[in-house]
Amino acid sequence: MWWMLLYWLRSGRKFKTIDMGDGWWGSGERPLRGKEDESIRPFKIETSDKEIEDLHRRLDNFRFTPHVEGAAFHYGFNSSYLRKVVAYWRNQFDWRKQVEVLNKYPHFHTTIEGIDIHFIHVKPSYVPHGRAVQPLLMVHGWPGSFYEFYKIIPLLTEPARHGLNEGDVVFEVICPSIPGYGFSEAPHQKGFDSIATARIFHKLMNRLGFKEYYLQGGDWGSRITTNMAQMLPQSVKGLHLNCVFISKQGLGRLISIMLGAYVPWLVGLSTEDARRFYPFMQKNVYDVLRESGYFHIQGTKPDTLGCGLNDSPVGLAACILEKFSTWTDRSFLYKDDGGLESKYSLDELLTNVMIYWVTSSIVSSMRYYKENLSKDPSLNAYSRYGIYVPTGIADFPQEILHTPHVWAKDVYKNIITYSYMPRGGHFAAFEEPKLLAQDIMQFVRKVEQL
Repeated sequence: MWWMLLYWLRSGRKFKTIDMGDGWWGSGERPLRGKEDESIRPFKIETSDKEIEDLHRRLDNFRFTPHVEGAAFHYGFNSSYLRKVVAYWRNQFDWRKQVEVLNKYPHFHTTIEGIDIHFIHVKPSYVPHGRAVQPLLMVHGWPGSFYEFYKIIPLLTEPARHGLNEGDVVFEVICPSIPGYGFSEAPHQKGFDSIATARIFHKLMNRLGFKEYYLQGGDWGSRITTNMAQMLPQSVKGLHLNCVFISKQGLGRLISIMLGAYVPWLVGLSTEDARRFYPFMQKNVYDVLRESGYFHIQGTKPDTLGCGLNDSPVGLAACILEKFSTWTDRSFLYKDDGGLESKYSLDELLTNVMIYWVTSSIVSSMRYYKENLSKDPSLNAYSRYGIYVPTGIADFPQEILHTPHVWAKDVYKNIITYSYMPRGGHFAAFEEPKLLAQDIMQFVRKVEQL
C-alpha cells in the first residue's frame, strides 16, 4: 500500500513484522498427508427441550448466598439482585426466541489449523452503483462474544437506512468467535495465544477472498487485531480500536505522569487526558486492582474456577454479568442492581451468558489468559513491532484504563483519528453502537481519502 512505501522511503528502513508462522490446534498429531478442508460451511444455532430442561433444573436448585448489608456491588455480584435475574431467566427468558435472534445473521464454520472457526458474515442488502463495500473484521473479547456486535452491524452495513450518512461508507462485516469462545472449537494443544489467533483470522479473511480489509477490536480483540496489523500490514487497510493498553515503563513515563498532574501540556497531555487520567492512584492503581482479580486467576489456574462456572449457570451469570456492570461504568459499584438494566436488557445480557453456557466454553475462554500471559506476562512483548497501518482510536470515558494520544503514538505510529467519546465504557459496540459506528465511519472515510 502507498502509505507503507512512503514511510519506508522516508525512514530508510524496512518494517519489522511478526513472523506469521503456522500452527496445529486439533486433537492429536497433525496429519502428515492430506490438505485441510477449506470449505465454508453454513451453520445454524439450535437448541432442544433437553438443553432447556437441564438449564431450568439447575436454576431451580439455585442456592442463595445472603450478602452483607449495604454491599451493593462492592463485594461482587449482589446476591439479592442475582435472585431477581435468576427468576427472570427461569420464568420469562425465552432461549428459543433468542436463538432465532442469533440466527438472523448468516453463521458459518470453517476449519483452520485443525479446529472449527465460527463466524458471522453480513453483507449490505443494497449498495449504490459504483460504491465500494469495505470488508471489516470485528473481534470481541472476554467475557463477550460475537453477539456484542448485533446492534452495530446494521448501522455499518446499511448506514443510510439508519440515518448515519448518505451511504458513502458501507461495510460487509465479519465477526468471528475467538477459538475457545462460543461456537468456535477450543484448541486442543497448549500455547494458543493472540498471535495464533491473528494468524488464523488472516487465514479466514484470505479464505473468504479478501486481500485487504479493515480491522476493529476491543479487549482481546484489540490485541488480536493489533497483532494482525503487525503480522501482515500489507493486508490491513486500517485498524480501529476502542481499547488500547500500553504498558511501557521507565523513568521518562514516571516523570510524565508526575508532571502531567500539574502541567499536562508540558508532557503532551490534553485537558481531557488529564481529566480522564487523574487522580492517578485512584484511576490507574486502586480501580485497576479492584477490577483485575479475575486476571490473575485466569492467567494462572483458569480450569479450577472454570470447572465450577461450567457446572453452574447461576455462578456463570454472576461472573460474567458483574463485568458488564463495573466495566460499563465505575459508579455502578454503588448500585444494588449494578446499573445493568440502565444500559442493557436482561434478554441481551442473558443471551451472551447463554452462548457460554450452551457451548461449555467458559473454561477454554478463561484459558486464553494463561496462554497469553505464560508467554508474555506484561502483555508488552510485541510493542517493539511498531504499527504503521492507519489507526483510529475511540477512547470511551468509562474504559478501564485511559491511554493518552501521546502515549498511543509510541506504538501506533500512524494515528489518523483519536476521538474522546462522550460516554460509554468497555463494551462499546454493545452499549453505544451508534457512537462507535460513527467513529469507525469517520476513520475509514479519512483513510479512503488519503
